Amino acid sequence: MSEVSLGFIGLGVMGEPMCRNLVLKSGRKVYGTDRRAEPGIRLQQDGLVACNSIAEVAAAADIVFLSLPSVREVIQVCTGSNGIVSANGRVKTIVDMSTSSVKETRDLAKTLDAANIKLIDAPVARMRQAAKDGTLSIMVGGTADDFAHVQPYLTCMGSDVTHCGGTGNGQVVKVLNNMVVFMTVHALAEALTIGRHAGVDGKLLFDVMSMGSADSFALRTPGKKSLAENVFPLNTFPTDYAIKDISLALELAAQGGVSADSAKLTAALLKQTSAAGYELNYYPAFINLIDPALNAKPDGAA
Repeated sequence: MSEVSLGFIGLGVMGEPMCRNLVLKSGRKVYGTDRRAEPGIRLQQDGLVACNSIAEVAAAADIVFLSLPSVREVIQVCTGSNGIVSANGRVKTIVDMSTSSVKETRDLAKTLDAANIKLIDAPVARMRQAAKDGTLSIMVGGTADDFAHVQPYLTCMGSDVTHCGGTGNGQVVKVLNNMVVFMTVHALAEALTIGRHAGVDGKLLFDVMSMGSADSFALRTPGKKSLAENVFPLNTFPTDYAIKDISLALELAAQGGVSADSAKLTAALLKQTSAAGYELNYYPAFINLIDPALNAKPDGAA
């Protein structure tokens, strides 16, 4: 039997460093592609076999990893006219590392099963630096055998790889994780604004909070490094990405008959933030709508 070969489709902000770690650590030949040629050219220096199409990857790889913007692109790559199924190649397992709709993930798994291809969902948490360092948190949905099959490769990209249960459960855990983070940062933005208007230095407020029961990753990272500094860079988990993820969580809540009123408030604030021109800025920019005294403008705004 020939050695297992790997594929990677979607070499964006997160996908490129994830793929690099897979190339460098897996000990397998990795075939990759993206709509843009530049990431593949860069990754060739690390040993990637850069391909010009999805069909080329599907012809060469047994297991294909996806890192794509949404479930729409995932479905297109898997079952579209120029997708993995139509290529009729070697692929037996697809690992979706994107953040996708739970229902559509489970529906796609059934479609792919009819083509004798297994779908495993494995969305990731943590930021771009963690993708570079190979220290992502990866939440996996699939059978125990599915998990065992792909775990060695996922550990090339993540330091915390957790089996969350059956197909779609990785997506459940991921979207709820993000929902809680967004809501926490929303609360921090309100606390910071109230504190500033009451005469307390914002950085001091967060320093003291980090020493008490309010401490969290959200306080120490988006809180201290973004909210307290009024820094909301482009291409660092933008507002529109946050809207997508919290919308997936609310979709899941509706399916379970849960009102999720607090999450709806944060979702509404994120949508207002996008409409105000911060759609590409790091999502804690919503503090500019909470505190009109900031009177800040989005990066690049006139």
